[in-house]
Amino acid sequence: MCFGETRKVNWQSLISVGGAQYSVPHELIDQRVWVRIVGEQLVVIHVDGPAGPREVARHRLTTPGRPSIQDEHYPPRPAGALDRRPRARSEQERAFLGLGDGAEAWLIKAGAAGAQRVRRKMAEAVDLAKLHGSEEVDHALKRCADAGRFGDGDLASILAHQQTGELILFPARCEEHSLQRSTKSWEGLGR
Repeated sequence: MCFGETRKVNWQSLISVGGAQYSVPHELIDQRVWVRIVGEQLVVIHVDGPAGPREVARHRLTTPGRPSIQDEHYPPRPAGALDRRPRARSEQERAFLGLGDGAEAWLIKAGAAGAQRVRRKMAEAVDLAKLHGSEEVDHALKRCADAGRFGDGDLASILAHQQTGELILFPARCEEHSLQRSTKSWEGLGR
């Protein structure tokens, strides 16, 4: 009773108290801990055999939906896990990554951003390299990656801007065959 109430640490290294979640050291996953509220804080105690009870976590009280997470309760990330380099698995991917470092940077950031139709855009970049040269397209891909531009027409727009200094806007979609009525009758109303 002096330690408080028991809680079981879940697989995410969290416990629930009053509907709110609090982190505990990852070494305690699937073990029981004791929790008690002291003032505005939650104190977590673990009884680990001969060493006796010890405080393993202390959190400021929170509300449901706002978990209290402490990074030191989780293991460090594996070295290099986020610095992986993409590997080509097809001829198309080899041709794209062969453009240079800008292509690699674009692919990593496009993947992280959840860009759509990546394979089609990679093929488009390889085709543009045949017209404008690998170095120019690689430089444009690097600019796209730095600016976070992964949409349709973004690479061609940046490539054209690099060559002419003019911004070329691409229409989002064409409305030539719309079922919407014309606005021709509005002409002259504002005069």
